[in-house]
Amino acid sequence: MNAPPPTERKLPPVLVTTLVTLLLALHWWLGVSATREIGTTTDELAHVTGGFSYWKFNDYRLQPENGNLPQRLAGLPWVLAGAHLDTTDAKAWGNSNVWILGHRLFYESGNNTDYLLLLSRALIALTGVALGLLIFTWSRRLWGEAGGLLSLSLYAFCPNFLANAPLATSDVTAAFCLLAACGAFWRQTRMLDWKTAALSIAVVTLAVVAKFSFPILVPIFAVMILVRLASAEPLTVALGERRAFADWRGKLGVILLSALAHVAVAWVVIWVFFGFRYSTAGLGMPAQADFFWPWSLVQPAHGFRHYFLIVARAWHLWPEPFLNGFATVLYASEERGAFLNGEYSNTGWIQFFPYSFLVKTPLSQLAAFALAGFATLLVWRRAGRAAWARVRGDFYRVTPLVVLFAVYWIFSLTTHLNIGHRHILPTYPVLFIGAGLLLRTRAPHWLAVLGVALALGNAVESASVRPSYLAYFNAFAGGPANGWRHLVDSSLDWGQDLPGLATWLHHEARPGEPVYVSYAGSGDVAYEGIRAHELAYIYNFDRPRPWFELEPGLYCIGASMLQNVYSGWRGPWSLAKERNLLALRNILAGEAPPQTSQEWSVHTQHRDDLDQLRFVRLCNYLRLRRPDGVVGYSIFIYRLSAAEVHDAAYGSMNELAAAMERAIQTRDP
Repeated sequence: MNAPPPTERKLPPVLVTTLVTLLLALHWWLGVSATREIGTTTDELAHVTGGFSYWKFNDYRLQPENGNLPQRLAGLPWVLAGAHLDTTDAKAWGNSNVWILGHRLFYESGNNTDYLLLLSRALIALTGVALGLLIFTWSRRLWGEAGGLLSLSLYAFCPNFLANAPLATSDVTAAFCLLAACGAFWRQTRMLDWKTAALSIAVVTLAVVAKFSFPILVPIFAVMILVRLASAEPLTVALGERRAFADWRGKLGVILLSALAHVAVAWVVIWVFFGFRYSTAGLGMPAQADFFWPWSLVQPAHGFRHYFLIVARAWHLWPEPFLNGFATVLYASEERGAFLNGEYSNTGWIQFFPYSFLVKTPLSQLAAFALAGFATLLVWRRAGRAAWARVRGDFYRVTPLVVLFAVYWIFSLTTHLNIGHRHILPTYPVLFIGAGLLLRTRAPHWLAVLGVALALGNAVESASVRPSYLAYFNAFAGGPANGWRHLVDSSLDWGQDLPGLATWLHHEARPGEPVYVSYAGSGDVAYEGIRAHELAYIYNFDRPRPWFELEPGLYCIGASMLQNVYSGWRGPWSLAKERNLLALRNILAGEAPPQTSQEWSVHTQHRDDLDQLRFVRLCNYLRLRRPDGVVGYSIFIYRLSAAEVHDAAYGSMNELAAAMERAIQTRDP
């Protein structure tokens, strides 16, 4: 006896609207409210300061490489609130030092930083709401209301988006713009009228000013155009007299004219966002010496990029900060320190993003994606002789999603910039939409039940790590407590946990106990009320750092610093490093007090090198030792005795080895 066919699922429109509204509101609230418990992440200081400068001073020299649109959104609350930033420092402004100026805006100018940063985050988080609505709309069109709700639920509770959507950065804004651009461009290659043309031009233009990842749209659009030319579906044009083009030549002509309109409008909008001005500095601002990443550094030496930028600058084809931002992104993507599972590289690994996807994606989501793929294969198998036609038809329906996913992953696998899982966020909406087929109209009941169960599991996994969404790692990696062994930087430690460290120290530090902090973010230790010696800092903000010897006390080390990702002496301690350390100690011990500026420069360099080497040696011990406390999975706290400090930082190689052996024997299995 044959089983009855699955019944069609129809949900009342009022119920669907209510659920979508609740999920989107909950996503916004979960993300924004969680940020009240974290501090400034590294890039937020630069994004907010850049956007503030764009609005306040019509000055575009600060942080031009990270997208004008999201930075304007991040800086808008500060401008409306009347925040203050000194413009008289000719050195900082002349060198476009966004880090020094950002530190002054956040911590030295009397602005209500915590409140204003929360407003920036709340505003940016609305782009995450827009992305969720787009995911639901697209999924509903493919699978029905229930499928759309499943896709939206997977997105709304995804810890990776709850971590990044409310931050005053550009990643989720760019993800929304890329997805919207792909959908809108594809739609107008099928039915071109004033509405579809205007929508496509608008979202593609927003993508161009959202982030410098927008050039990836060129190969994506090229592939989509080829698919349209190869298809039998005509292109209908209704800009006046309605007309259909069935042959590839007619379709290509229309699409190329549309593409030219996209380029022309985007070109104008770029000039709008940069104040219709080629020069970078605002009127009345200190004269500009150069960008923070000067042209002498980022200008390609040869090839197409070299000549393209030379011509573009000479002819003022685009605003100079836009061109410098583009060149900076190209330069920075060629080489950057990266960490993966105890290994280090300046050019990355092909497996970096696949691995980060595997360990940073909730298990319930991985199961949903795999189950959706399995269900699709079953449908194709049951099609029998018509299977190939069914496969072609299904792929054609989701062409923009498949092409976006495939092209973006190809570029991700080949990039040298392996600094954070956030860089593959634009591929997740495709998977969320695809997973909606588990609750598609007329889907088998067993499949729908599993889909609902996985959506609930996703919410539970997300809740288990709140509010430390950025530190989420699944069971494949041993959970968030073991994330630091696999990935660091913005995949785990983006400088967000200074407030949590301040709270821990307030309750756990002993009176008069020395505190040492090594931190890789752009927050301010003193601003958070922490009195500590600063070890091996990345961002010094042009402040003097007195030399000090290490003593027994609390050592608070961020995960990125603990793994020595940014150090010139990263990796296991070696005899060569030990010799360099001893040589520097001998030089500084026998060095006469510096008198001239040149002697001070040499002395400072020797001292900084010694500080870095001493810290690397210490971290080689601490990585084996069980911490006495952990804040937000990203800051590790060690209460070191006099003997430990001596053996780890000053003792002989034999004493260091013995201390490391003891640490291994006493740590948790």
